[in-house]
Amino acid sequence: MQNTFQMCCPCHFGLEHTLHFELKKLGAEQIQVQDGRILFRGNALLLAKANLCLSTAERVLIQLGSFPAYTFEELFQGMKKLPLEEWIGKDDAFPVKGHALDSKLHSVPDCQSILKKAAVERLRQHYHTSWFAESGAVHQIQFSIRKNIATIYLDSSGVGLHKRGYRRNANAAPIKETLAAGIVDLARVKQDSVVCDPFCGSGTLLIEAAFKAMHIAPGLHRHFAAERWGCIPATVWADARAEAIAAIRRDATFEAYGFDCDPEAIRLSEENIRKAGVKARIQVMQRDIVDFTTVPEQIIVCNPPYGERLLDIQAAESLYKIMGSVFPANKQYPCYIISPDANFETFFGKPATKRRKLYNGMIPCQLFSYYGE
Repeated sequence: MQNTFQMCCPCHFGLEHTLHFELKKLGAEQIQVQDGRILFRGNALLLAKANLCLSTAERVLIQLGSFPAYTFEELFQGMKKLPLEEWIGKDDAFPVKGHALDSKLHSVPDCQSILKKAAVERLRQHYHTSWFAESGAVHQIQFSIRKNIATIYLDSSGVGLHKRGYRRNANAAPIKETLAAGIVDLARVKQDSVVCDPFCGSGTLLIEAAFKAMHIAPGLHRHFAAERWGCIPATVWADARAEAIAAIRRDATFEAYGFDCDPEAIRLSEENIRKAGVKARIQVMQRDIVDFTTVPEQIIVCNPPYGERLLDIQAAESLYKIMGSVFPANKQYPCYIISPDANFETFFGKPATKRRKLYNGMIPCQLFSYYGE
């Protein structure tokens, strides 16, 4: 394994600069911002810290190489040149998956088969064996073929980084943890903030706000595929975890409040908040939006139900009108609302200070931010 190597973190479209800032704080080098992903260089310790600490990355990939691939022979030879043995041991498993887009090689199963054969050939020559049991740690090989350029990765994360471990249960339309963390960051939540979510659902925005304010690494209570890799010493992971634990701001004065009209949502929120370890900082209770009252300087962040998820369009627009009547949504009462409705501001009753394009799953949305007069 090289001292430093190229890595790639995919992210939600619209959160690239948030992820860039996170990586810069971790000490990443040669950071390149691209649509829906960030490229950077670092060592094994940075890889461990990235998995543990990044709140808006979907996973941490090691980029092994990139090459033109117009034919299966070019795909085979390009893969065969990559230093797989630096990462993959003799007994390790190395399944292959990926996708192809706008390329001559468009059959994903055929590409998988060719890349697997090339990997076996490379490792066979290195380990001088004709058979791989693949009974050891999983080294997931991922490929992307776009406009006839093949890029090969190793997935160090395993289960996606949005799986923090606290949300085994969710309501009908939960917001993804990584997107929630991005919204919290854009809402400028700090260690002394008071945050409120009037549609708290399963509590995701509140929990991610607590993590942000208290500097709790979102991956602290889970494990990653690369922790089982023989090429990365266990001490690297132990050091990264110890550093993350030492960075927690237990003296933060952060507090948060969540409301929802559904008693089942409140039950889910309470359960997830407890699992996340931030129960002392967050209070949730059943309350309808018409009864909502604001507190000065309190930051409102919310993902209200809307037509494509839980309500019909007309009901969602009526809800936006109620929100507009109970949220002051100005400099003293900052407010951050994600919605796919292009006419949200019309029904809410006031133009946003800023709008930012985001995706909630496959649904194009905007984050309507109110923090000005």
